[in-house]
Amino acid sequence: MKTGNETQISEFLLLGLSKEKEMQPFLFMLFLFLYLVTIFGNLLIILATITDSHLHTPMYFFLSNLSFIDICFTSTTIPKVLLNIQMQSRVITYAGCITQMYFFTLFVGLDDCLLTVMAYDRFMAICHPLHYTVTMNPKLCVLLVLGSWVIIALHSLIETIMVLWLSFCTHLEIPHFFCELNQMVQLACSDTFINDIVMYFAAGVLGGGPLAGILFSYSKIVSSIHAISSVRGKYKAFSTCASHLLVVSLFYCTSLGVYLSSAASHSTHSSVPASVMYTVVTPMLNPFIYSLRNKDIKGALMKFFGRVT
Repeated sequence: MKTGNETQISEFLLLGLSKEKEMQPFLFMLFLFLYLVTIFGNLLIILATITDSHLHTPMYFFLSNLSFIDICFTSTTIPKVLLNIQMQSRVITYAGCITQMYFFTLFVGLDDCLLTVMAYDRFMAICHPLHYTVTMNPKLCVLLVLGSWVIIALHSLIETIMVLWLSFCTHLEIPHFFCELNQMVQLACSDTFINDIVMYFAAGVLGGGPLAGILFSYSKIVSSIHAISSVRGKYKAFSTCASHLLVVSLFYCTSLGVYLSSAASHSTHSSVPASVMYTVVTPMLNPFIYSLRNKDIKGALMKFFGRVT
C-alpha cells in the first residue's frame, strides 16, 4: 500500500446495469417502484411501533431499527442509480464513490448485527421466558443497538480510510451499479495486501460471528420448542420467530448468492442480478414478511389509519 494517493482521481464509471438505451426507461421505473415500496413499507413499520403502546417491546424496538436501517441501506445506492439513468450518465465522483462505499459498508454491517440482536431477543423470549422482562430491559436494548452502531461505524471508517490511501490508475470503470468496498480495492493499482487482510478478517469477525450467534440462538430455540408438549404451544412459540428466521434466510442467501455468482464466473457483471436482490429486493420484502402474519402490526396500522381518516 502506498503512503498516499498519488493520482488525482475525479470520477469513476458505474457499468453494472444494462447499456441498452431501450432498457433505461424500464430500469428507471423498476428501481423507482422498488425504492418507493421499500421506503413506504418500512416507514409503516416504524409508525406502527411508535404510535401503538402495545408495540413498545424489545422485539418491535429492534424491528423499527431494522426498518430504519433498511431505508438508509437502499437510499445509499438507488437514488444515484435513478439519477444516472435519468441523466443518461454512468459517472460518480471520487468523493461520491467513497461516501457511498462507506455508508453501504455501514448499513450492511448494521443489518447483520441487528438480525443477530433480534435472534438473541427471540432466544431469551422462548428459552428463558421468566427472565425475559428483566433481562431484555430498555437499557440493554438501547446498548445493544448503540453498540452495533459504534462497532460497525468504526469498521466502515477504517476500511474507507485504507481505500483513501490507495492509488488508482487509468482504468476507472466499476462493473457494478454502486461503489462497493471489494470493487474499489480490486480497481487500485497500488499494493492492496493490507486491505485484503483487513477485509477478510472483518468478514470473518463481523460476518461469521453474527452468523454463529444466530445459529446458536436458533439451535437452542429449536430444542426448547421440541420440549414443549402441546402442538399449540409449539406453533405459538415457533410463530414468534418465524418472520425473523425468514428475514435472516433471505439476507444470508442473497449475500451468499452475490459472492458465489461473482466467484464462479470471475466476473462481477454476473453478480449484478444477485446484488439487486441483496441491496434492493430484500429490504423491500422485510416489512411485508413481518407484517403480513403479524396481528399486532396489522392492528397498529389499522388504528393509525383510523385516527388519520
